Amino acid sequence: MQTRTQTARVLKDRTVLRLGDADHYGFLQDLVSNDLEGLENGLVYTALLTPQGKYLFDFFVAREGEGLLVDVATPRAAALAQRLGMYRLRAKVSIEATDLEVAQVFGSPLEVPLIFADPRHAALGWRIYGPQLADSLAGITPATEDDWMRLRIEHMIPETEIELIADDTYILEAGFEALHGVDFRKGCYVGQEVTARMKHKTELKKGLAQVEIEGSAPPSGTAILAEGKPAGTLFTAFEGAGLAHLRFDRATKPMTAGEARIKLRERAS
Repeated sequence: MQTRTQTARVLKDRTVLRLGDADHYGFLQDLVSNDLEGLENGLVYTALLTPQGKYLFDFFVAREGEGLLVDVATPRAAALAQRLGMYRLRAKVSIEATDLEVAQVFGSPLEVPLIFADPRHAALGWRIYGPQLADSLAGITPATEDDWMRLRIEHMIPETEIELIADDTYILEAGFEALHGVDFRKGCYVGQEVTARMKHKTELKKGLAQVEIEGSAPPSGTAILAEGKPAGTLFTAFEGAGLAHLRFDRATKPMTAGEARIKLRERAS
């Protein structure tokens, strides 16, 4: 049932893969940064890393009957399926694309079969999976891209191929611990050694941050300078705020990105 507080949108930039067959659960559990035992409570947000601990893919995992659904950014879906296929070896795992759509609902949830709270932050609402979801959302006020940009910046939510860059980003520097995307108590997974070392043996000296932008915002990927020295990169900018990757030892000094002045508001924890 619709309520006055509900807004929703179909996410056209997401692809849903389906994993099945006898070994699918253990196969994925051994690869990803989060513990799939969390599926007992709903949706799991996780990442697949390189053996050197760098980010490759981030995605959501949901139960569907005897299989798993993997909700990934469409530009990375084919590469993820290929990577999973590379790791499959002799495991009995099927990996197939589906025609399921993904939608976000903000406010109270809908009464539909496959709906899960977004595990990254309570403010991010619910994710729905199903065919032709526009029919399920009929009559609900559309959520806009501007709404999503405000939420992303406010809660420091990195996005695939913007703040999350394959073969470059480290997930702890991208705030994955705060986003419930990594579990330090589970067994080994690809890239686990580097991730654990960053957690337990070092203090993060750089990472994702919310910034204030004064002046005309430059394009995504613009270098941030602090007194002429490299201090990071500005990725997302909207309505005088943004998300950046910063060197924290230089972020207390006056910073610029192009012609804009940049000020640190908050670090991702």
